[in-house]
Amino acid sequence: MNPQRLPQWIRRPVRWLYYAIVRVYRNGLLTTSVWAFRRLPFQQMPSRRLLHCLRKGWGNEEWSASEDLLQGIIQEAWRTPGPVLECGSGLSTLLLGILGERVGWEVWTLEHDPDWVAHMRRMLQRFKVTNVHLIYAPLQDYGDFHWYAVQPESFPVSFTLVVCDGPPGNTPGGRQGLLPVMGSRLHPRAVILLDDTDRPAERTIAQQWARQLRGTLSFEGVQKGYARIVRVG
Repeated sequence: MNPQRLPQWIRRPVRWLYYAIVRVYRNGLLTTSVWAFRRLPFQQMPSRRLLHCLRKGWGNEEWSASEDLLQGIIQEAWRTPGPVLECGSGLSTLLLGILGERVGWEVWTLEHDPDWVAHMRRMLQRFKVTNVHLIYAPLQDYGDFHWYAVQPESFPVSFTLVVCDGPPGNTPGGRQGLLPVMGSRLHPRAVILLDDTDRPAERTIAQQWARQLRGTLSFEGVQKGYARIVRVG
């Protein structure tokens, strides 16, 4: 039977019931997956299955960090002495916060969407993650590019890890504002993970950053792809 042929008065409650069931399923999956992630032994990588369940429970899969990127983030998070800067928030924010709690560093996350900021605050509160500084930072015109409206002097002096998954790709100038705005806050040996390098603009930015930082560059992942840039000094 084609659901579209059902009377409107039947279609609406059926649709509502379907989405209600999906929400309950995702909420339960996220809760159990986060619990499993918290219980992993120190420095043990989560399985691909667990990462898949975390993404499925989180929802928003089209925009969420890929399993490849999540693996890369977790690997770097175990190694870094902190603090961590994150551009764009999501599931990675939650996982970074959990990892940071275990080793004693904090996460500073920039987000330009006020509705998503409110959602993220609820998620952090729900899972009792208290070491994430979630900062609402609207996008600002800096002339050659648009980037988060922030005051660098209000941040820690030296970020050792940067996860860059924002602003959105259609932002004027893309993500190139990281170095002009926050470059003075990067540790001499900082590691930058730049997402979405399946897009030519992000690959170009990664190459520019590697040159400017006199660092090493590698492209990782087989899904959307991400760049790993290590500053040499």
